[in-house]
Amino acid sequence: MSEQSGPTPRGLTTRELEQLLLEQRFGVLATVRRNGHPAMSTVSYRWSAAERVIRISTTADRLKARQVRNDPRVALHVRGDDVWSFAVAEGEARVSDQPEELLAFAGQVDDVPAFLEQQAREQRVVITLSVSRLYGTALDVTPAP
Repeated sequence: MSEQSGPTPRGLTTRELEQLLLEQRFGVLATVRRNGHPAMSTVSYRWSAAERVIRISTTADRLKARQVRNDPRVALHVRGDDVWSFAVAEGEARVSDQPEELLAFAGQVDDVPAFLEQQAREQRVVITLSVSRLYGTALDVTPAP
């Protein structure tokens, strides 16, 4: 009799990690507090594989924006199809209120001047994470014989 193996984790390829980032829209952003402890918040993001950049929209007064200004080291955790599958993007981030960053996060916008005016009213900024390290795992399930 052979033993049936259970699920085993495996590292994802760069292509698989990038695909996971592309397919998802929400993740958990980890920033560094002044005391060195991590702070985490659920965020909506956009991944650009060509630039190797993740953009996150927030407001200028939010804690995550202030923390990125104080310490640019961040990580974004994105969940895969099951609780054991994930991707993590690490790197340094910056906060910008520049129109090109706001538009890059938003994508297609019909009325650019009106959009930018609304973004300014809401004090919207974009946290731009330049990804220097990308890693994660998936759970492979061996099919039953």
